[in-house]
Amino acid sequence: MTTPTLAVSKLASCDGCQLTLLDCEDELLALAGRVEISHFLEASSTVAAGPYDLVLVEGSVTTAGDAERVREIRACARHLVTIGACATAGGIQALRNFADVDEYRRTVYAHPEYISALATSTPVSAHVDVDFELRGCPIDRRQLLEVITAFLAGRKPDIPSHSVCFECKRRGTVCVTVAHGTPCLGPVTHAGCGALCPAYGRGCYGCFGPSRSVNLPALIPLLRRDGLDEDATGRLLHTFNAPAFDKEVSR
Repeated sequence: MTTPTLAVSKLASCDGCQLTLLDCEDELLALAGRVEISHFLEASSTVAAGPYDLVLVEGSVTTAGDAERVREIRACARHLVTIGACATAGGIQALRNFADVDEYRRTVYAHPEYISALATSTPVSAHVDVDFELRGCPIDRRQLLEVITAFLAGRKPDIPSHSVCFECKRRGTVCVTVAHGTPCLGPVTHAGCGALCPAYGRGCYGCFGPSRSVNLPALIPLLRRDGLDEDATGRLLHTFNAPAFDKEVSR
C-alpha cells in the first residue's frame, strides 16, 4: 500500500494558516509518520513531483499568475482543500474589490508600471473546483487536523457549520451583546475559534466568515442599537471576509 502524499501551496496570503500547521508540533510529527509531505516550502525545500493525494491551498487569487497556478494545482490534486479566509473568501486583500485598484497602485508604488494585479481578490473556488473549504484567519489547528485525517481516511470532515453563539453557550460565556450592549458578529459567524473574543469580553469580528445559516439584515439593526452607525457597521463587516459578508448583506 502506497503512502498518501500531502502538498501545501501558497497564493496571496500572510502564511499564517501554513504556520498553524507547523504549530501542530506533536500532532504534525504523528501525521508525518502516516503521510509523505511532498511539497511544503514553509517547512522544507525538498519537493517531490505530483500528483498529490491531498493539497492544502492558502491564499487568494490576486494576479493572473495566481489564476494560472491554481489551475495547475487543481490538475495535480486528487483532493483540494482551501484553508483560511484568503483562500475561502478573498481575504483582507479583497477590500480592493470595493475600491479603485489603479488609484491604489499609483498612490502606494513609486513605479506602478511594474505592478501586475487583478482588479479583484477572489477565493480559489471562483477559479477551480474545491473539495472542502476550511474557514478562519487563521484557521483552527484542531479543525485542520480533522480535515487532513478525514480526507486521508476517505470520510467527510466533521466540521461544525453553526455560529459562534453556539460556542459561547457551550463554554458558558455570557453574551456580550445581551449583558453589555457590545456589538458582536457572533450570531452570523462560522464557528471554529472556540468563541475566543467573547470569552475576553469583546465582540466577535467575523474572522471565520458567515455561518451556513445567516440573517445579517436582522443583525444590522442590533449593531446600530449598540452604537455602530452605518460607516462603523461597514468597517466591522469589511475585514477578513468582506466579500462573503457583503454577499449576505445584498441578499
